[in-house]
Amino acid sequence: RAAAGRGAPVTRGDRRRGFALPLCLLALVACGRDARTPVVVYSPHGRDQLKLLETAFERWRPDIDIKWLDMGSQEILDRLRFERVNPQADVWFGGPTTIFDRGIADSLLAPYTPSWAGSVGPDGVGPASLYWPVYRTPVVIAFNNRAVPAPEAPQDWDEILAPRWHDLVLIRDPMASGTMRAIWGYIIERSLRETGDTTAGMAWLRALDRNTKTYALNPAILDQKLAREEGVVTLWDLPDILISQGKGMPFGYLFPRSGTVVIDDAIALVTGSQHAEAAQAFIDYVGETEALLLAARGVYRLPARQDLPVDSLPAWVAEVDRTMKVVPMDWPLLAREGAAWMSYWDQHVRGTGKQLKD
Repeated sequence: RAAAGRGAPVTRGDRRRGFALPLCLLALVACGRDARTPVVVYSPHGRDQLKLLETAFERWRPDIDIKWLDMGSQEILDRLRFERVNPQADVWFGGPTTIFDRGIADSLLAPYTPSWAGSVGPDGVGPASLYWPVYRTPVVIAFNNRAVPAPEAPQDWDEILAPRWHDLVLIRDPMASGTMRAIWGYIIERSLRETGDTTAGMAWLRALDRNTKTYALNPAILDQKLAREEGVVTLWDLPDILISQGKGMPFGYLFPRSGTVVIDDAIALVTGSQHAEAAQAFIDYVGETEALLLAARGVYRLPARQDLPVDSLPAWVAEVDRTMKVVPMDWPLLAREGAAWMSYWDQHVRGTGKQLKD
């Protein structure tokens, strides 16, 4: 790309060659770009991780050009549905397996067994090799640690409903986010286990709505608002909070005392991929040891594979495994019923919490 502006000096007497030279160089650059096989990746993993893996993969496979679009998991599903007759993506990289299951129902995923398939599972593996788990993504209670000392932050799910957090909670818009849909699913599943129906779960979400100052459209806005103390508490995923900490943002976190949701974060080949072989190479790469360690060290991703050498993993991985308690989740139930639950929440619960009496 840098070569586009370079060339031998051009004499004043040869203006036509002077104009032609940059055009020729641009044509050569375009040809050079065209020589690489493009792979389009839709992912919610964010710029930091996507750029990191793009650079590393392209060093390994300089014949492939990774092009990624960063969007929420639900947005990916909606876009793939829209593009079904003319697929534009090659790989869906990231999001809960429940939303991948919805993609299967719409015939959006193609079977592929990656080179590392024998090192994961059975949890998080899709039917007929249609998706595979790459990471485990824990949910945390996060807070602005300039405004809230760790001992005073909510220590468990129900504590975030306390009156002291009124108008101080920030939530990523659940309709666009696979992470938030998993949290909402846990709350409603807990209601089903304890009471036999979803009423108590929806009441819990309405109480949270009462304390919620705003629903952030994307993770970047959530970070900004939390850093500026527009709200001081949120529910979000551990990797994003650790990345933000590394950038100097005043964020602390803790795992809910009673246990937390841990999402099997998957990858899949898109049906109708125009560059399936190159896409499969990328899928192979992200689950290999080198890429998993790169993601663990650089962007705090917890590998789904259990066969990685313990001494090669960063210290934070062992600390998470030591301190985190995982709650049981009925992922198939969430895959079947989650869309209906979210629709009900969006239409009947969102924005109604302020009507509740203390």
